[in-house]
Amino acid sequence: MRTDLAASYGEERLPRYTSYPTAPHFSPAIGADTYARWLSELPAGASASLYLHVPFCREMCWYCGCHTQIVRRDELIEAYQRTLRSEIALVAETIGRRIKVEHIHFGGGTPTIMAPEAFAELMAAMRQSFFVLPSAEIAVEIDPRTLTADMVEAMRLSGVNRASLGVQSFDPVVQRAINRVQSFEQTASVVDMLRGAGIAGINFDLIYGLPYQTVASCLDTVRRSLSLAPDRFSVFGYAHVPSFKKHQRLISEAALPDGLARHDQACAIANALKEAGYVQIGLDHFARPDDAMAVAFEEHTLRRNFQGYTTDKGEVLLGFGASAIGHLPQGYVQNEVQIGAYAQSITSGRLATAKGYGLTDDDRLRADIIERIMCEFSADLGDICARHGVEAGAMLKSASRLKPLISDGVVRLDGDRLAVANDSRFLVRSVAAAFDAHLDPGKQLHSRAV
Repeated sequence: MRTDLAASYGEERLPRYTSYPTAPHFSPAIGADTYARWLSELPAGASASLYLHVPFCREMCWYCGCHTQIVRRDELIEAYQRTLRSEIALVAETIGRRIKVEHIHFGGGTPTIMAPEAFAELMAAMRQSFFVLPSAEIAVEIDPRTLTADMVEAMRLSGVNRASLGVQSFDPVVQRAINRVQSFEQTASVVDMLRGAGIAGINFDLIYGLPYQTVASCLDTVRRSLSLAPDRFSVFGYAHVPSFKKHQRLISEAALPDGLARHDQACAIANALKEAGYVQIGLDHFARPDDAMAVAFEEHTLRRNFQGYTTDKGEVLLGFGASAIGHLPQGYVQNEVQIGAYAQSITSGRLATAKGYGLTDDDRLRADIIERIMCEFSADLGDICARHGVEAGAMLKSASRLKPLISDGVVRLDGDRLAVANDSRFLVRSVAAAFDAHLDPGKQLHSRAV
């Protein structure tokens, strides 16, 4: 991996391309009426995935970029859970039939902050409103510091089969600097509880680029994590955007590693995981060779959505909860971010859509190209463009940002087939950005490319 390229491209702020166009381009012109119409137009054979956002935590992790708030009173959580159930019923009623569901993902915040019985009631509500397939993947994001045995039992009885554990770093110096003190023993205990309950799919989330983090501390976290043998790792670069997330101002910028140090940390983590037998998948995921995600990567069926890389092949993602984003064939929708505004809409019997984006034919073409680049580090532009009725040459001509990437050896073109060089894959977001017609380089809304 080339450090000269990390220095040249690493400071640029680019989207992670979990959607195209990305969320900053959503508009209030897409509201509840549009979403209702899109739901009613879903094809008869459509299946869906469900995303439920639980925007509560017991304390704030200073690195966090999620929509969440700190709560001490469980009454607020209980009221929110009831609103989620109402929204589920409202969306199902708007669709007009009980469609199939293949994936369910609980994100946050801390989804397991709910009472175990409330979690079970929410799962029952989804099964009542939708046909959740017996083979469905049901995944929950977990803070190991607060998970209880009762919640693990509720998850087991509700059919949860995948858990994503926030680890970030086991270095106590880093943990104190980000206000997330979490011992290895706590994490190991939770892994044991989950596996004992038959929840076999275990993911670990790691972060590099945190304050006081070093290559040595990153490798120590990887070593400890490997001893717990998770199926998958997600490895993200910390996005420091204090103008957008004010609590990040509590992190000392002087303690943050620079672009080259971040690059070294990312490479060290990736090499250690690959040496341990994990397959590197796209930008930031690693999986055991027999894991479904690794299989999808090998079979070129890997997809990308708001949860990152996924085996979900569906074209419909229904988002529930404050700030939740949904994706339908017609475009994207996002709920009200503020919990009060979200709850007010739902309790009045109205969908809580605050903004969205209606896809054009050009958007769909570029989305396909960007997804293949992000998932496979390559794209057959001739094939993709032909499916959309467009000449590949015209698309390449419009991608002016591609020229320096080609001259720098980051990208190779063989006819109409594009491939990211093996030693430049850490710049895959820079390559994807070459096909982003909406990109505004002047806006500092995204994380650094490295």
